[in-house]
Amino acid sequence: MDTKKIYLTREGLGELKKEYEELTKTKRPEVLSRVSAARNMGDLSENAEYTVAREELSFIDGRIDELEELLKQVVLINNNHSSTVKLGSTVRVNTDSGQEAFTVVGEWEADPKERKISHESPLGKALLGKKVGEKVEVEAPAGKIVYTIEAIN
Repeated sequence: MDTKKIYLTREGLGELKKEYEELTKTKRPEVLSRVSAARNMGDLSENAEYTVAREELSFIDGRIDELEELLKQVVLINNNHSSTVKLGSTVRVNTDSGQEAFTVVGEWEADPKERKISHESPLGKALLGKKVGEKVEVEAPAGKIVYTIEAIN
């Protein structure tokens, strides 16, 4: 795996650590006991429970490996107030269609439903480094959208 930095807020890091703990301390041991119980049922070639449990264990082990690699590459986003947009900033903008607010986060935390946009998205890239009052243009499927930065928190 490459050594790309994974930018996360404190909450995002907490969520990843929580998932890792749940997988390693709860789910993996449960599935291991299911594999063991299914193995004791006899003929493995016709044992669907054994096959399903082994596949689930494989999936969990893969996710644990992925989380371990991610956690090694995490850079915590500093949420201190700034006069320019940076990772962790919540930005209130005006467009022709009204006012919106976005939080600029790392790609692993991006969630459009929660108004969290990746710093690598077109809008995220356009907003980074900008100040209140500045305008940014972003190409969207419907055409260019002009955003005017109203506030940065």
